[in-house]
Amino acid sequence: MNRFLPLLASLALFLPAPTRSLADDKPAAPPTKGQRVLTAGHSFHVWMPGILKELAASAKIDGHEQVALSSIGGSRVVQHWDVADDKNKIKPVLLAGKADVLTLSPIYLPDEGIANFVKLGLEHNPALRITVQEFWLPFDDQAHWATRAKGVTIDPDKKTIEELRAAHAPYFQSMDELVIALNKEAGKPAVFVVPVGQAVLALREKIIKGEAPGLAKQSELFRDPLGHPNGQIQALSAYCHFAVIYRRSPVGLPMPLVLSKSPEAEKLNALLQELAWTAVTSHPLSGVKAPALGQ
Repeated sequence: MNRFLPLLASLALFLPAPTRSLADDKPAAPPTKGQRVLTAGHSFHVWMPGILKELAASAKIDGHEQVALSSIGGSRVVQHWDVADDKNKIKPVLLAGKADVLTLSPIYLPDEGIANFVKLGLEHNPALRITVQEFWLPFDDQAHWATRAKGVTIDPDKKTIEELRAAHAPYFQSMDELVIALNKEAGKPAVFVVPVGQAVLALREKIIKGEAPGLAKQSELFRDPLGHPNGQIQALSAYCHFAVIYRRSPVGLPMPLVLSKSPEAEKLNALLQELAWTAVTSHPLSGVKAPALGQ
């Protein structure tokens, strides 16, 4: 993520020690009511709110609302920021302070739209939480994004977990550093990571080991070489968002419709819930920690 270095340099005064953040000291209690959710994203994210709404209903969370959705294919967050005021779906809601959570989906950095939305949102609702989704990499390698993998054969089934982790590590680190800087600038934990990419890697490792019910190949997770997800990743992503937004485990929730046609769907659903909860509670910037034994 070399393109991210200038942005980090400009935020250097705000960066705390690399292993700590304002978001990992005192995780807040779970919300006591349904959240008003606002979303800006692209085809790796815009299907999530519908599944999240289904999960909230199955968890008997009253009042969950998807306030608005800004969808732009292949977009960076700043593209949603730059939409003309008379057509912008995100800014009016933030200006009115009518959202509890804003979900963003920055695949690559730098992306000044994230900081813009954080500043605007907190000015009009200091209690607003902003989530950023850490992704599985398109084409399994950021180097292929500029050329859209032209002339390259993408074969997810040949990837080892070591190769996948090495490819994703710079992206995960750059996103985490940005979230740490934004929280430092805000003076409080306001921006949180939804570690979907880490959960996807954990699922792929299970597939490689033959431990994922109904899944024999990594390629079964994707619709195309770019990495558009099938229902398994869509459900996994929604579980991660549910865990971060509601600060509670998705384990035990009924199977969502997006998984209903998957082989061994019930067993797979249970695995996805466990992987999501582990990824979220293991990430120091999610704002969520697993309860201590006995609680």
